[in-house]
Amino acid sequence: MKIALAQINSFLGNFEENKKKILECAEKAAAERVDIVIFPELALFGYPPGDLLERKSIVKKQLKCLSEIEKKLPKGPALLIGAVTECPRKQGKDFYNSAVFLQKNKKKKVFHKELLPSYDVFDETRHIEPGRLEKNILRFKGKKILIAICEDAWSWPIKNFTPKHVKNPMKDLKKSDVDLVFSLNSSPFSLGKSKLRKRMLSQTSSYFNCPLVYVNQVGGQDELIFDGDSFVINKDKVVFESKRFEEDFQVIDTEKLPSKKIGPQKLSEAQELRRALVLGIRDFSRKTGLKKVHLGASGGIDSALVAALAVEAIGSENVTLIAMPSEFNADESLELARKLSENLGTKFFEVQIHDIYENVLESFHKAFGAFDFQVTNENMQSRIRGLLLMAYSNKEGSLLLTTGNKPEYATGYATLYGDMCGGLAPIADLLKNQVYSLSRHYNEDSEVIPQRIIDRPPSAELAPNQKDEDSLPPYDDLDRSVQNLVEKTRPPGNDIETWLLGALMKTEFKRWQAAPILRISDHAFGRGRRLPIAHKAWA
Repeated sequence: MKIALAQINSFLGNFEENKKKILECAEKAAAERVDIVIFPELALFGYPPGDLLERKSIVKKQLKCLSEIEKKLPKGPALLIGAVTECPRKQGKDFYNSAVFLQKNKKKKVFHKELLPSYDVFDETRHIEPGRLEKNILRFKGKKILIAICEDAWSWPIKNFTPKHVKNPMKDLKKSDVDLVFSLNSSPFSLGKSKLRKRMLSQTSSYFNCPLVYVNQVGGQDELIFDGDSFVINKDKVVFESKRFEEDFQVIDTEKLPSKKIGPQKLSEAQELRRALVLGIRDFSRKTGLKKVHLGASGGIDSALVAALAVEAIGSENVTLIAMPSEFNADESLELARKLSENLGTKFFEVQIHDIYENVLESFHKAFGAFDFQVTNENMQSRIRGLLLMAYSNKEGSLLLTTGNKPEYATGYATLYGDMCGGLAPIADLLKNQVYSLSRHYNEDSEVIPQRIIDRPPSAELAPNQKDEDSLPPYDDLDRSVQNLVEKTRPPGNDIETWLLGALMKTEFKRWQAAPILRISDHAFGRGRRLPIAHKAWA
C-alpha cells in the first residue's frame, strides 16, 4: 500500500486555507498514484480548538468545508482527515474529535477519538465526547487498519513515563484484527518529546506486530509549537522520519519498508530550540496578522537572543530594536544594542528616558511625599519603557516581544506593566543556561550576537552598579531549582529552592498577566499551569 504522510501546518479556524492544503496534497497524491493520504489530528479545524467549540456555527462552517473536499476529491487516493464532527447523542458533549475517511464516489467513514486528554495544556473533555477505539477498524486494500487519534496510543507504561489513563483501549482489541495502524496526531513539541513518542508508539507496533504510520501536525498555535516529526515504525524500529519544524509530504510503501531508518539529520538541543522558537514566532506573527515586531534592546543577552530569533523568523526588515537608556545604563549597553542591530540589519531607535523618569518622579513626590531610592524607582523606569514600547505598538501596528527568561518569571524578577509588557514572550520557557547556549549557537559561523553581550554579567540596570546576582542566586543554581520546583514539581531540597518556592508562590499574579509564552519544556508557565493566586499551600 502506498501511503502519503501529509504533515501540514493547519491554521486554527481558517478552514479555507486548510481545505486548500488538503486538496493540494490530494492532487499530489493522485499524481504519485498513492492509495491513501493521512493528515494530522484536526487538520481541517486546527488544534487545539478550545472554546471555539462553544460556537456551533463555527463547526458547521468546518463541516461545510469537509463536504466541499469530498466533492472535489481527485480520482485515486483516499484521504484520512482529522476534523471535528457532530455528536448525535442527546446526552454528553456536542462534538467528536474524528478521523474522516473519504474516497471519491464512496460513502465517508468516521472514526472517533476515545482517550481525551485533560492535563497540562490539553482540555478536550470540556467539549468533546469520547468515541470507542474498538470501532475504529478500517478495511481498505485488503488490510484491517486501526485508526488511533493521538492520545489513544499513549497508555503504555514505559520507563520515565506514567500513563495519564487507567484504561488502555488497545488491549480491548484482538491482535489478529489489526494489520496496520494509522495514528493521527497534534502532539506539541518539548525537548525530549521526539524520543518519547517513538518509544511509546513502538509499543503499539510491537503489540499488534504490524507497521505503524504516525502523522503529526507542524506549526505554531499561540504558546504551542508542533514540530511535525512524523514517522513509520516497523518491527519495533523507526524506518522513516519526516522533516521537523516544517511542512512535509512523503510517500512510503508498506510492501517495501526499509530495514534502516531514512530521514533528516538528527538535531542538537540548540538546533531544536532555535527551530522551535523561530517557528513559534513566525506562526504567531502570521496567524495574528501582525507582520512586524519590535522589542526593547538593552545590550543584554536576553533581548539579543530574542532579536536574533525574530529576524530569522520574519526577516530583518520587519524587526525594530528600541534602546531606552537611563542614567543607570552603562555606555557599553547602548553601544552593544546598536552593534546588535547593525549585525542583524534591523531598524534601530534610541529614546532617552532620564527626563521622563525625573518628571514622573517629581510628580509622584509632590503627590505622595519624597522617599529614598528604592524598588519603586526601579519599577518606574521599567514601566516608562513599557509605556514607550506599547505606544510604538499602537503607532506602527507592531507586535511587542517581551524578553524575560524562565528563572526571571519564576522568581518574579520582572516588572508587571514594565519589561513584562508584550504580545508574545519567546524565551520565557528557557532557562538561563539555554539562553547562553542558544546565543553561542547563533555565533557558530559568524558573530551575530556581539560576544561582549554574551560575556558581560546580566543586569537590569535600574539602579547604580546593579547586577542580577545581587538579587538572585547564581543562575546555574537557580536554573536547577527552577527545573526541580516548576518542571518536575518536586519539594524544595535546599535553601535556594526553599527561597524560590516562596518567591514562586508570591508572584503567581504576575504570570497570570504575562504574554503568551512559547512552550519548549514539559511544564511551562502558561495554559498548562493552573495555580491559584490567593492561597497558603506552600510546600
